[in-house]
Amino acid sequence: MAEFSWDVRSPLDRALVAGAYGARGDAGVSLTEIRNFDLVQVMARRGKAADMAKAAKARFGVAAPQTPKAVETPDATLIWSGPDQFFVLSKGGKHGALAPAFTQSASLSDQSHARVLISISGVKARTMLAKLSSIDLHPDAFPVGAAAATSMDHTSVTLWRGDDQSDGLAVFSVLVFATFAESLWHTMLDSAAEYGMAIGHSEALA
Repeated sequence: MAEFSWDVRSPLDRALVAGAYGARGDAGVSLTEIRNFDLVQVMARRGKAADMAKAAKARFGVAAPQTPKAVETPDATLIWSGPDQFFVLSKGGKHGALAPAFTQSASLSDQSHARVLISISGVKARTMLAKLSSIDLHPDAFPVGAAAATSMDHTSVTLWRGDDQSDGLAVFSVLVFATFAESLWHTMLDSAAEYGMAIGHSEALA
């Protein structure tokens, strides 16, 4: 029998070319793919939403989001993904064994290799995103911690706003299904080209 091994690659491995792109000068948009993250979707079973909420509070020390927002914990981000469900985003396999905490209340689905995570920042980040989404991203309408299950260029995504950078610029994160990631990536490149871009990938969560 021939020996083989899985070669795990990012869905953006071919499309992402690190460096400057688009208009010359200072980059108005930074696009960074976050790699090697852990993502688990927690979905309440029928009639068990309250029990799931209690289990989440006991497991993470904070209330899981019940409305469109992202909640930070010391070692994970809990992101609303729909009614009675949320994502657990983390690094290092810390939350790979969540099943015991939710045995009686929720179903879990590992989405770590099914999604691509893109971090977007820069002085023109909102302007670029406005070309692709109907969400109002003004700070008053979409503050730090806001989230949305929406679409970008007809592609379903989960979008949220994380903590601002040290210079005060907003940071947005986008989760997209791996099969649509390359198409959306090229759309983002086209949308941001006029502002100049800094493109890269990172192992660190934004």
